[in-house]
Amino acid sequence: MAQTHFGFQSVDEGDKARRVRGVFDSVASRYDVMNDLMSGGLHRLWKRYAVTVANARPGQQVLDIAGGTGDLSLAFARQVGPTGRVVHTDINEAMLREGRTRLLDAGVVLPTMVCDAEKLPFADASFDIVSVAFGLRNMTHKELALAEMHRTLKPGGRLLVLEFSRVAQPLEKAYDWYSFNVLPKLGQLVAGDAESYRYLAESIRMHPDQESLRQMMKGVGFGHVDVHNLTGGVVALHLGIKC
Repeated sequence: MAQTHFGFQSVDEGDKARRVRGVFDSVASRYDVMNDLMSGGLHRLWKRYAVTVANARPGQQVLDIAGGTGDLSLAFARQVGPTGRVVHTDINEAMLREGRTRLLDAGVVLPTMVCDAEKLPFADASFDIVSVAFGLRNMTHKELALAEMHRTLKPGGRLLVLEFSRVAQPLEKAYDWYSFNVLPKLGQLVAGDAESYRYLAESIRMHPDQESLRQMMKGVGFGHVDVHNLTGGVVALHLGIKC
């Protein structure tokens, strides 16, 4: 069987999804708290920026992939209004349950489904906007997932990929120290799981850098791809337009 990476480990391709599922099963109940602690609340600003760039309008159709605890789905639902539709999906049932509960607590009912981004169960040209926030790096076949996102977009539709990326060089040493020393300890203290947050740090280093991901998106058919570096490249927003 072909090999792929799970953090710094080399694993069978067929085993990666199971391992990733285990990571998120473990941290689902503390995911939002950990995000706030890890990023000092910056993840909320990164997501808000992505939603602003997406510029969803009333009546539009939005697909939120790896939607997890529902931050983007909730923001998009408020933008598209009652005449639009936001489909909240994730491959991980535990994360999806957390998200559905949060959405219901906010008074928002959305179509919610377990969904593999590499095999999207939607017709061609179904959506005006597709988003994936902090999920692409966990996918086994990124090009296949991106091609599926492209397929389900309408002509002129927009894909937003918000993901950890390659940090600016002056920040590398401090960022590496924080990632490999502080994150696992924080994960153990708050979520009772150091290994999942060690995987997080490793998976970021194995993810394509900004230009590599831009070329990957163009390679599956996006005619135009903009890259927005946020917080010195800690995170990048890639905006792809389907021509």
